[in-house]
Amino acid sequence: MDYSKATEFEDFNTILKGIISYLKEQGGKTTLDANQEAIIAEVVSFVDAQARLKRKLLQIGISLSAEKSIDNLLEMIVSEAMDFTNADGGTLYVMSPDEQSLSFKIIRNRSLRVNKGGRGGEPLAFPPVPLYKADGTRNMQNVSAYVALTGETRNFPDVYAIEGFDFQGTKNYDKNNGYRSRSMLVTPLRNHEREIIGVLQLINAGDGSGNVIQFSPDYQYLIESLASQAAIAVTNTTLIAELKELLDSFVKVIATTIDEKSPYTGGHIRRVAELTLDIARELCNSEDRKWEDFALTPYESEELKTAAWMHDVGKITTPEHVVDKSAKLETIYDRVHTVIMRIEVLKRDIEIKHLKERAGLEAAHGGGARSTLQSLDEEFTGHIRELDDDIEFLKTANIGGEFISDDKIERINKIASYKIIANGTEQPILTGEEVINLCIRRGTLTDKERKIIENHAAMTYKILSQLPWPKKMKNIPTYAGQHHEKLDGTGYPNRTPAEELSLQSRIMAIADIFEALSAADRPYRPGKKLSECVKIIGFMAKDKHVDKELVDFLITSGIAVRYAKQEMKEYQLDNFVYEGKEYVVL
Repeated sequence: MDYSKATEFEDFNTILKGIISYLKEQGGKTTLDANQEAIIAEVVSFVDAQARLKRKLLQIGISLSAEKSIDNLLEMIVSEAMDFTNADGGTLYVMSPDEQSLSFKIIRNRSLRVNKGGRGGEPLAFPPVPLYKADGTRNMQNVSAYVALTGETRNFPDVYAIEGFDFQGTKNYDKNNGYRSRSMLVTPLRNHEREIIGVLQLINAGDGSGNVIQFSPDYQYLIESLASQAAIAVTNTTLIAELKELLDSFVKVIATTIDEKSPYTGGHIRRVAELTLDIARELCNSEDRKWEDFALTPYESEELKTAAWMHDVGKITTPEHVVDKSAKLETIYDRVHTVIMRIEVLKRDIEIKHLKERAGLEAAHGGGARSTLQSLDEEFTGHIRELDDDIEFLKTANIGGEFISDDKIERINKIASYKIIANGTEQPILTGEEVINLCIRRGTLTDKERKIIENHAAMTYKILSQLPWPKKMKNIPTYAGQHHEKLDGTGYPNRTPAEELSLQSRIMAIADIFEALSAADRPYRPGKKLSECVKIIGFMAKDKHVDKELVDFLITSGIAVRYAKQEMKEYQLDNFVYEGKEYVVL
């Protein structure tokens, strides 16, 4: 039998049993006396126990590494340590961020049935343990503070018989609860950088027969090993949680920055994100068999949430004067005022010409030109009145709040034919580019500007696809980049057909549209009433621009009404009819 590679407890146990078997086989008789066999049996039993402890420690390490919740992890540390040492009680302290105190996180005591902190535990109301006194010196009298400051493990057979530490708090607790604290093991929790992040305290080790004993050196070593594993697990879990919080905060900061880029869209991204998640959650909880296969894991929910918050990140590249274009002639400023100024110049030129003609007639004919002068004055007044009317017309046309008909476009072109003299050269009242803007049929954007706006979806995908997303969040660029795609393949940026659009992308598209329809902060129109929003998105569903089943769910589930009451202005709220059913809002 080759024992050259036997290095583990289990291998050593096998060796001992092999030796015994070998000796018994020699000469067909047992070559060991009773005392020798008893000794070997005791050694085998000890090795068996050590092997079990080792396996238990490994299992605990695996469990600690797998746990994702900090609260669950802290509770597991205390529970496993108590089970490991057969301790009656356990307390876990965590170092404060400023490293000035220890905070109670978990307190357990089997005899007293104390269960505070952790999952389902009673709230903890104990003040933190200070690591430093008022004069700035170290608090070396409190054993948990001592261990946190020095990194030394302390193992006491009886805390009542120990000098040098202040156990008065322990004694008072015992007196108030009819308890007797005896043995105590206090060990630090060190992370991978050897920093102390907490302290584990165990009380009253048991011998299995109801007697309290001291924590053995073997158990001390194993608990120190467990504390080391636990500290690394806590650090890793904390780091993951902090990185997640950092990512969430960064995403929201970027989203807020994009929203604040325009004074007219503040809150748009937040509203879209919240509505997207609300629809998704309700679908997951729906009892309708239509949605029974739709379920999101926590990771998938996080993925959708992040995508929704980042869906407009491409607007970082969109010029502000296009995003904020509240009027047809607006660029950096609203050029309608420049156009009005040109008309005022034209009015001044007409007035000067009129006054010169009038003065010439009076000089040539005197009072005999009265009727001619009157006719001249009327012509002048009518011309000025017409130009004033043109100014009001252009102000209205510039708003972009209503459809521009052919006769209005003809009038714009007529106004464009007016000429003025400026800097010695003849100039038109309206430039060609201004005519194009004023002739926009609906809204305030030209075709060129609309393409610039639409490009933000492509830029969203481009920006997000360059980030190293974790595997479980790999769909974020796709979901975010498809929020303007349509089921009939006419959307942008890629004209993606319906069969290639996930349910998550369809949900976000509906949330984005419904928010845009109901928003009361757009510069070019007042917020639509709820009934109008429902009617329009209903038409879009029938035209196969958006998923009709999801639109039906948005309305019939009550999500639309709930959203309206929370986000829309009071003047926008009204009752409505959808698919023949009346929905009462007021």
